Amino acid sequence: MEHWSATTIQAFRQTLLAWYDREGRDLPWRRDQDPYHVWVSEVMLQQTQVNTVIPYYQNFMATFPTVDDLAAADQETLLKAWQGLGYYSRARNLQRAAQQVVQDYHGKWPETAAGLADLTGIGPYTSCAIASIAFGEVVPAVDGNAFRVFSRLLMIEDDIAKPQTRQLFKRIIQPIVDPDRPGAFNQAIMDLGSSYMTSKNPDTAHSPVKDFDASFKADRVLDFPVKTKKPRPKLMPYYAIIVQSPAGYLLTQRTTQEMLSGYWTFPLVTQADLQAEDATEPAGLDADIATLEHRWATEYQVPVKLSPVGGQPVSHTYTHQRWQIKLLTATLVETPPLTFYPGKWVLAEQIADLPLPKVQEKIMARYEKQGHPDVFGVN
Repeated sequence: MEHWSATTIQAFRQTLLAWYDREGRDLPWRRDQDPYHVWVSEVMLQQTQVNTVIPYYQNFMATFPTVDDLAAADQETLLKAWQGLGYYSRARNLQRAAQQVVQDYHGKWPETAAGLADLTGIGPYTSCAIASIAFGEVVPAVDGNAFRVFSRLLMIEDDIAKPQTRQLFKRIIQPIVDPDRPGAFNQAIMDLGSSYMTSKNPDTAHSPVKDFDASFKADRVLDFPVKTKKPRPKLMPYYAIIVQSPAGYLLTQRTTQEMLSGYWTFPLVTQADLQAEDATEPAGLDADIATLEHRWATEYQVPVKLSPVGGQPVSHTYTHQRWQIKLLTATLVETPPLTFYPGKWVLAEQIADLPLPKVQEKIMARYEKQGHPDVFGVN
């Protein structure tokens, strides 16, 4: 690993910040240093591209202009504003943290990374980003960009997939952070990592800091960062039960014990949930349909005759799971009461008014393509 002298560190700061002042991205959350704006943008940018985030951020700020507005929001409005961004627990954690700021801190934000880390959902990177940008604390914000940029600049061989490596990078970067402009320094690293020093097809030869880049000089740019591969997401076969009655389509709200908590979907059932305890192989489609029809008739008091929808299953990947969803449909002549099933009947044209996860939009789109055009207006 390379070690920089105080002279090199000072030259790097000057070069980096001069480039950032000329070329830094003009993003809506950079118009000021309001901690609320910085925080919301950083949470949205987790696992999501900048260009995708911009309209969501602008809509979110129009809906919840202040931390007090977010703290007081009802769940449906919050989830609707977040719809499409994915990783939905982020939205709920945002509101919990907003409520902490309003109730526990009387509207005054903690001004250090250590204090910000006490808020729900704010981890090591986000706390340092807010503290440096909004409050000028001299701390490095170590995210994927910082891992990539500094591992290449200094040829750091440590595996960034290991939790302890974050602390190593923090110790290495800490003395390099500009003490006068820590927020601009961290944002410059973000911009560098998303432009010249990308994970694939980097343009290191034109990078403003190429003279400081040890991996470029050694022709080893793509060897960094060192990262062991994550295990593949676990395959999770599901059935989506699309039941239509004169009152509309049956939807259910996901519980706090489930993924996508608070969002509305057609009833979803894992194929594993239909297997006998001693079964070693999947029962097959016909047997699963028979089990579902029996369950709905006896447990839910909603007799259905299910038919499979043609085409390939709907596929949707989360961090640790890959859902493959086969669609089953039933049309009822009369609308049964939902005394024993936690759902509600919703007219097709009103479904889009509910907070819906991306996977539900995919299911509706597939349903429309398989012989039910323009039912929901998603295609």
